[in-house]
Amino acid sequence: MAYATVNPASGARLKSFDDISEAALETAIATARRAYQTDWRDRPVAERARVLSKAAALLRERADEYAGYVTLEMGKLSDAARAEVQLSAAILDYYASHAEEFSRPKTFSGFPDSVLETRPIGVILAIEPWNFPYYQVARVVGPQLAAGNVVLLKHAESVPQCALAFERLMRDAGAPAGVFTNLFASIEQIGRLIDDPRIVGVTITGSERAGAAVAERAGRNLKKVVAELGGSDPLIVLDDAPLASTVESAIFGRMFNTGQSCVSSKRIIVVGQARGQAFQDAFVSGIAGLKVGEPTAEDTGLGPMSSERALNLLLDQISAAKKGGAKVVVGGERIDRPGFYLQATVLTDITSENPVYSQELFGPVASLFVVDTEEEAIALANASPFGLGGSVFAGDTARGRAIADRIESGMVFVNQPAWTTPELPFGGVKRSGYGRELSELGFGEFVNRKLVTVVQAGSPPWGPVQSG
Repeated sequence: MAYATVNPASGARLKSFDDISEAALETAIATARRAYQTDWRDRPVAERARVLSKAAALLRERADEYAGYVTLEMGKLSDAARAEVQLSAAILDYYASHAEEFSRPKTFSGFPDSVLETRPIGVILAIEPWNFPYYQVARVVGPQLAAGNVVLLKHAESVPQCALAFERLMRDAGAPAGVFTNLFASIEQIGRLIDDPRIVGVTITGSERAGAAVAERAGRNLKKVVAELGGSDPLIVLDDAPLASTVESAIFGRMFNTGQSCVSSKRIIVVGQARGQAFQDAFVSGIAGLKVGEPTAEDTGLGPMSSERALNLLLDQISAAKKGGAKVVVGGERIDRPGFYLQATVLTDITSENPVYSQELFGPVASLFVVDTEEEAIALANASPFGLGGSVFAGDTARGRAIADRIESGMVFVNQPAWTTPELPFGGVKRSGYGRELSELGFGEFVNRKLVTVVQAGSPPWGPVQSG
């Protein structure tokens, strides 16, 4: 019974769920394959879009209920949980609204007899994490169902009620059996699913280790993978950035979702020694002032971490950082109260030899660096195995834009911490993974871009043919 609801605010185990049996797993795969082959891929795009649109409407109607599952299972603050529900609904609506546009055949200048068709490819396996239980799923379900594919979901073991709620949502929206299926599957079962020829592609959001294992197994089966993995996003503060608003943005960028986001601003890099001290003082004061409390309380600024395991991992990393010479300016300890709470923490004096220099700190821990020059800031920002997002704060936006061009990442935001919306692509480079989700790019990851060329009978066997 790996799948269970454990309340992070209390540590209480509330509900457990049985793993799927081998027989039920086989039925789920067969049903998904049948739904794709005999129904979903052949439906008009407008019909598929109506199901997504209905799901978005139902999600908004049930916003409080669905947000409650997120807060209960992973400790997200209530306002943030409601915002995640609204964002997930917006993603479903976006693909409902753009499905026909993204599916429309494309022509080629100078080749009037050729057209590029967009066709679905089959059953997609989605392996998703706990930190954004609906958003992560919506950004797969929206584009894939709009394209005509069907989805099998293996969600994180710690958010089973969120997984069931999303499955219920799609069923109530009119998705036929097999179009979207939740699986309480084991790691071993997922491995066999990746091997199964009825599964044609895999998308994973998770750790480097999980992404590498999935990509390796899928590669042996010549199956495409989209991998959104870890991140250690830099946030560069230039000497002309307004201090107060930049500090406010940095606190939000690091502490939103209790710091448990792949695009959190994890490494803050300030240019200038005097500016660095001023920034540190204001930043430390700000995060130390976050009120610790129940995630359901409206005035809580810092909630629990998602699990005791996640908390202990971060405590081990803080300990290793200290042994490596880093200084804990504030925080660094477990909070003495029920649940999985960690003090908001700032680390400084992190050298390149320190183990956390190249690690992702997935929680309310910020690494603060002060450098003398803009060039040093850029080099430090890029001295990471990750390349997901990044931020540059500058009074001169043209200067900030020029630095953004030199940051090795999939996304850079000037004068904002990283954020997401259905209309903009999401994804990274280096060990942060490959492929893109959201926008039209996300729609195109698991489709067959099929070239069709038609000329008159009797045409020459090679090359373009003049029409008319």
